[in-house]
Amino acid sequence: MSTSKTLDANRVSKREFVQRFARRGGISVFAAQTAYNAMIDELLDLVSQGNTVTLTNFGKFYPQNHKGHRVQFGKDEGTGEVTDYTVLKFSATREVNRRVKTND
Repeated sequence: MSTSKTLDANRVSKREFVQRFARRGGISVFAAQTAYNAMIDELLDLVSQGNTVTLTNFGKFYPQNHKGHRVQFGKDEGTGEVTDYTVLKFSATREVNRRVKTND
């Protein structure tokens, strides 16, 4: 099996995640979808404002700034410039990392 197919087989879609979340919490899929959307929106709003969001016993989400740099896209396309940018980073707690099990 190719790596791409293996990765797809191990992925959980947003829809499936929300359904599992609803079932585990004993709530409706609608309530779970509403909670999921609110959590993601709030997390992104806070991090985009430069905040670190720490979820106790889970981990922290934080912005990581990167400096811009020159890039070369190809022989015929010349060079370009990537401006400064920020990415969302996540750091799990030790306890969370211990709970993660893989079938490698």
